[in-house]
Amino acid sequence: MHCPFCGAQDTKVYDSRLAPEGDQVRRRRECTSCAARFTTFETAELQFPRVIKTDGARENFNEGKVRAGIQRALEKRPVSVDDVELGLNHIRHKLMTIDDREIESRKIGEMVMDELEQIDHVAYVRFASVYRDFKDVGEFADEVERLKNVPSPELRDHQLDLIDTEE
Repeated sequence: MHCPFCGAQDTKVYDSRLAPEGDQVRRRRECTSCAARFTTFETAELQFPRVIKTDGARENFNEGKVRAGIQRALEKRPVSVDDVELGLNHIRHKLMTIDDREIESRKIGEMVMDELEQIDHVAYVRFASVYRDFKDVGEFADEVERLKNVPSPELRDHQLDLIDTEE
């Protein structure tokens, strides 16, 4: 690893630990030439499937688009950045573990809706209303009525699980 300060090629690792999500290794390094310290992150390089758009075009998966859609739905909602990152991690994990080399954009949208339903019901309805292109107030009302029977994410946080849901 080259030192980002002086360009020397010799650096040593003096601390190494897992990042909180567990999918990265955080390393503290020190340059043997200038003694500057810096942090690097090591992650596995995995391939995401290509995305098949509704018009049939194919493009590389763009996490920025998914993140922007989630953030737009969560605008002005009391949701932590950690919850958003956890949701994005779930989506990334699902995409990396599917066997197909291509996936329809519709399926990614469904994954986003699944995560938003777990994070915040208002954000879920916002995203679903655009994504599913509700034609009238009745479709919107039906979705809200369905959510009334599902415990809110806040209420779920205060309940104990009947079975262990850890993966």
